Amino acid sequence: MNLDKVIRTIPDFPEPGVLFRDITTVLQDPDALVLAVDTMTDQLQGLTFDLVAGPESRGFIFGVPAAYKLRKGFIPVRKAGKLPYQTIQKSYALEYGQALIEMHRDAIQKGQRVVVMDDLLATGGTCKALAEMIEEVGGVVAAMVFFIELQGLNGRERLKDYDVRSIVKF
Repeated sequence: MNLDKVIRTIPDFPEPGVLFRDITTVLQDPDALVLAVDTMTDQLQGLTFDLVAGPESRGFIFGVPAAYKLRKGFIPVRKAGKLPYQTIQKSYALEYGQALIEMHRDAIQKGQRVVVMDDLLATGGTCKALAEMIEEVGGVVAAMVFFIELQGLNGRERLKDYDVRSIVKF
């Protein structure tokens, strides 16, 4: 199965000229979903790490089953105001403004190695902010794994200090 053939492309969404890569078709197909998660976790073979972190909500979709399969803990990174305990926050630029993400301050112990997982690498802003939070609390970003990479948006360049891996490239 070619996962790039299962991903639906929607032209002119959310605005004219944009080709939106819709993963709901992958999520709805049991075989495609298993292949996506398995392929992402296969990217981590031989890598030493302690935890998986993912930004809401799509980072949860791939990060939690990967953490489960690999018997690692999962760190949910959420929009500001959603976590109940002491948090660390980072602001980052969006196409139309700013966003703020946070994680629990005690989610990572000093020296723990963390894999970041998300559905899409576009400009890299979200995961750059996430990596900075990991490092601020003393963690180490072991790798970043993305289901889709939009190569024309140069997110990999923004994340050049990290080991970036992706499954499907457009």
